Amino acid sequence: MIAATTPKVDWFALAPVLALLAASGLALLGAVLVPRRRAHGVGGVFAALGFAVAFVLSALLYVDSGEARNVVAEAIARDRFAALAQLIVCGAGLLAVGISWSERPRVEEHAGEYYALLAAAGAGMAFLVAANNLMVLFLALEWFSISLYVLSAIRADRVESLEAGLKYLIVGGFGSAALLFGSALVYGSTGELMFGRIAEATRAQGLESDPLLLAGLAMVITGLGFKASAAPFHMWTPDVYDGAPTPVTAFMSAATKTVALVLAMRVLVAAFPQLDEFWTLAIAAIACISLAWGNLAALVQRNVKRMLAYSSISHAGFMLIAIAANNELGGRALLYYLIPYSAMSLGAFAVLAARERELGRAVALDDLGGLGWERPLLGLSLWVFMLGFAGLPLTGGFWGKFLVFSAAVERGWTWLVIVGVVATAVSLYYYLSVVRALYMRSDLEVRLMPAGGSPPREGLLQAAVAACLAVTVGSFFAVQPLTDLAEAAAKQLPF
Repeated sequence: MIAATTPKVDWFALAPVLALLAASGLALLGAVLVPRRRAHGVGGVFAALGFAVAFVLSALLYVDSGEARNVVAEAIARDRFAALAQLIVCGAGLLAVGISWSERPRVEEHAGEYYALLAAAGAGMAFLVAANNLMVLFLALEWFSISLYVLSAIRADRVESLEAGLKYLIVGGFGSAALLFGSALVYGSTGELMFGRIAEATRAQGLESDPLLLAGLAMVITGLGFKASAAPFHMWTPDVYDGAPTPVTAFMSAATKTVALVLAMRVLVAAFPQLDEFWTLAIAAIACISLAWGNLAALVQRNVKRMLAYSSISHAGFMLIAIAANNELGGRALLYYLIPYSAMSLGAFAVLAARERELGRAVALDDLGGLGWERPLLGLSLWVFMLGFAGLPLTGGFWGKFLVFSAAVERGWTWLVIVGVVATAVSLYYYLSVVRALYMRSDLEVRLMPAGGSPPREGLLQAAVAACLAVTVGSFFAVQPLTDLAEAAAKQLPF
């Protein structure tokens, strides 16, 4: 008899993913086994515990991964680069559960499924950032994408939600198809799936000018651009961000962008180092288009969710500058930038979720009038988040942009820094318009709002906003410890 050989499994490397999968399964069981009126609480508790446990396991994995290595038949990478990204994803997921808690009347019918899908999406993202070959990359990408498609359309009573889910499915499917076809071309050219072996085959066979490999790389970049909501692959972003339930939008804005950009850096640096002259210019061009399109489109928006959607396209451009720099400082800048950016995105959408629940409709700039005085914590937090998005001091956004520009200067691309500075100057108009709407509008401009007593306290949502505020401001003062963590993680990539 022939004995079957199986790969050795490093269960600790998979622990954050398994914790979230367990939470997803328990939340789904709760939806079936407990009375419907309790499904929301049971699902929310299991999802929160799953993200909290995965966060702790990711931190332990970061500490224990001082030496990068490939595990599980070299299918995934066990390193600090992946572990730090998993920390951001799990933190975003935990805060998203808190933001979602008061959605009870809106998702009651599918409460258990909602939290199960949220945890499943987090598991797929945690698995994706550790992917070490093209097959695992595609499977993990579809894993979390399918969960987000359903979450975007889970408010079946709203046409906008169904439209968002359908658009995300169609456009996301197109992006996934581009990524899959590109991976097939890369495999056809090199005969390899592992990132490191693709680089070795390219060097050994002299494939630097192979049209098949270049076409495959271009399609891989296109597929990742869709997931990162970078222009010109951004067409799904404004409609999906606007139509999806706001807690889902908050989670997508932070976690999806994190995993897409972290994965893009890993793939490009590890698998295509010999083609860096090609992909660095391509990424720099996409960064410039994202900065221009995102900021100019945001200028004319009155719907705040759509404004933040275009803002996220602009921030994808800033973070792509770090990837285009193709140096260790760029890796450090990307990882640091994602920490305050994720907190600011989650916090800003959480404030909008609270306002939406008060008004029962989408929030326009005019609807923010008086919020700064009615709900001081939410108003102050949204003000700080806008300053952080603009990259102003006393927020982590300032150091994020500073590190990104420093990486571009080290690369010798001062022109790219100039583009980023101009984009930042343009963005001040619409970010400060939010601050003006909160605090500085005259009595003649303020509309009467529907009155129904004091707004709900929403303790978990306010706690999530306070946590985001603490990270946004704290990352400015704790820049050295955070950049040290990011530096230790970035060093494990083969720059």
